[in-house]
Amino acid sequence: MPTPAIAPYGSWESPITTDLLLGGTVGLTQPRPDGDYVYWIEGRPQEGGRNVIVRWSEAGGREDATPPGFNARTRVHEYGSGDYTVRNGVVYFANFADQRVYRQRPGEAPEAITPEAPLRYADFVIDANRGRLICVREDHSRSDHEAANALVAIPLDGGDARVLAEGNDFYATPALGPDGRRLAWLTWHHPNMPWGGTELWLADIDATGKLVNARQVAGGPHESVFQPEWSPDGTLHFISDRTGWWNLYRLRDGEVEALAPMEAEFGLPQWVFGMYTYAFTGPDEIVCTYTRDGVRVMARLNTETGELTTFDVPYSGALLRAGGGRVVYIGASPTLPAAVVALDPATGAWEVLRRSSEIDIDEGYISIARPIEFPTEGGLTAHGYYYPPRNRDYVAPEGELPPLIVISHGGPTSATSDDFSLARQYWTSRGFALLDVNYGGSTGYGRAYRERLNGNWGIVDVDDCANGARYLAEQGLVDADRLIIRGGSAGGYT
Repeated sequence: MPTPAIAPYGSWESPITTDLLLGGTVGLTQPRPDGDYVYWIEGRPQEGGRNVIVRWSEAGGREDATPPGFNARTRVHEYGSGDYTVRNGVVYFANFADQRVYRQRPGEAPEAITPEAPLRYADFVIDANRGRLICVREDHSRSDHEAANALVAIPLDGGDARVLAEGNDFYATPALGPDGRRLAWLTWHHPNMPWGGTELWLADIDATGKLVNARQVAGGPHESVFQPEWSPDGTLHFISDRTGWWNLYRLRDGEVEALAPMEAEFGLPQWVFGMYTYAFTGPDEIVCTYTRDGVRVMARLNTETGELTTFDVPYSGALLRAGGGRVVYIGASPTLPAAVVALDPATGAWEVLRRSSEIDIDEGYISIARPIEFPTEGGLTAHGYYYPPRNRDYVAPEGELPPLIVISHGGPTSATSDDFSLARQYWTSRGFALLDVNYGGSTGYGRAYRERLNGNWGIVDVDDCANGARYLAEQGLVDADRLIIRGGSAGGYT
């Protein structure tokens, strides 16, 4: 390797170009196993951002499931997601152009099973015993009124939807028990957001398919419940932040029991549907992902003993689903782009089924993030990820400090991570330092941290971004006279 050239920070030439940033990358989301197949959605910029349902098998490799002209994307709650489901090779999905639900049998063209109407659908679960699809429906038929949300059932062969639950402002995450006799779901009300306060409801399903004996079993205006999920033996599990941290619980014999309580976040802010952080891989075994001290972990939990063991895999992630003897999820690492990953929970062996990018960057140009904590207003501590400049071909003149780019993420209750990002490496490989701030209000550090922004938006986030930059300058890591900030959405507001 040649001796690195001496050049000022910010002037280094990099192989990570704008053309590289804009080409050859796809979005990956919503993986689902179905027998020998694994399905997921690819967002393809080269096709105008079309969402394509893709399937993979060991025998047949990868192929598109939805044909050109269809875009699997719902607009419920506008942000959407929870766009499809699949069972025995039959796919049901919401089509972006008309927001109707389509059924696609293997080898056949998609067929609409909902009418042309100002209705939107999301978060599908198949009720095979009754030949219907249970989902969230958003009704936009009244122009003088806010859209109305409900849980409905749609016949799998098409026909009029049946309302199962209505009257609340929002619904999400219908979860059908393994015997098909009970349904759990989440609901919440204005002015709450789902990371502020949700209710977990449970109902029996009678012989006519109607919900009966509906009762609230967890949650409330000051408790956020996330992802109701049934164990194979029919025990309802869920995630709640009732202790100040999103932890796992189960409802057994009418009592709520904590599983592996810890100061870590197993849940996520539900900006969209279809968010999953754990899945059952056996009667008393869960594979899960959680964040602790800014680090995301993949683990196995024995629900009877409480033993929590981590997996040694390079890809940590979320959106976990299990089936066919594997766990599938969207994973990434500090040096590897996002991918659809299949994990064997018995052995810990893993396989990449699809990468978001096939671009191969030499690690000599990749900056590895360092989680940092720094003092901020009121004697509190804030968090972020610091990326030093890195380019194997250059060093800076002796005594020079790098300019700093501060990034304020969107959300504002989402969070940044140390996952590989070409957009960040574009700058660090040119000799810029970078600070990606998880300002107060971000997810991943407990409810109290998430609520710092309440009533203080535009204050706490500004202070934390400024104090993060000040901290790095005081540590002698960056040039205090060359600081810049950028952001999008909520980060753009900051």
